[in-house]
Amino acid sequence: LVFILCASGLVSLAGGAMAEEPVAAFSFNAGVTSDYVWRGISQTDGNAAVQGGVDFTYGGFYAGGWASTVDFGDSTDFEWDLTAGVTGTAGAIDWDLGLAYYAYAGAPSGADYDFVELKAAASHSFEKLTLGALVYYSPDFSGVDETATYLEANGAYEINDRWSVSGGVGRQFLDVTSDYTAWNLGVGVNLTKALSLDVRYWDASYSSALTDARLSATLGAAF
Repeated sequence: LVFILCASGLVSLAGGAMAEEPVAAFSFNAGVTSDYVWRGISQTDGNAAVQGGVDFTYGGFYAGGWASTVDFGDSTDFEWDLTAGVTGTAGAIDWDLGLAYYAYAGAPSGADYDFVELKAAASHSFEKLTLGALVYYSPDFSGVDETATYLEANGAYEINDRWSVSGGVGRQFLDVTSDYTAWNLGVGVNLTKALSLDVRYWDASYSSALTDARLSATLGAAF
């Protein structure tokens, strides 16, 4: 499926390039969250985080960088991510093939936190409703785990120009530590043209201080 979507998308991109010239664009984002949660696990020990990033697009190509403060209970100061990929449309399906690199500044020697993931995602919009699915694969995951795969189904519904609801359920498969399921459901509101607020509920299939059910509130700015 990934190869079919990729081939179809490349044809689509080639046809689009003939119709109109791609435009290079930069965008920036910054925010603060009450709890940085990733796949059901708090990355800040339940505390607040400051985040921000920059994105570049050129036609169907994109690349970006993003950083956030973290709290792993050790010397790690913050996380920074680099992403790149291509997007396109195959029939009624929007697809995204990408690569992400996660690095952790100040991590203790031997922690082995840094890792790379490959991504394939597809979605379809029904007017105000968008449904999607994605898969992430890592050949050398963070910590003691080696190969890891994450599968997720997600959706979003645009109530009006200001309000929306979204959520997702995913399964993280790990080769050393235990597999688990994580899910989230949230409400977003556009406060101004640049400011937005997201309030989200998170939970996971196993109980720990970092995965117990929790709410997070994120105030973000995009420009």
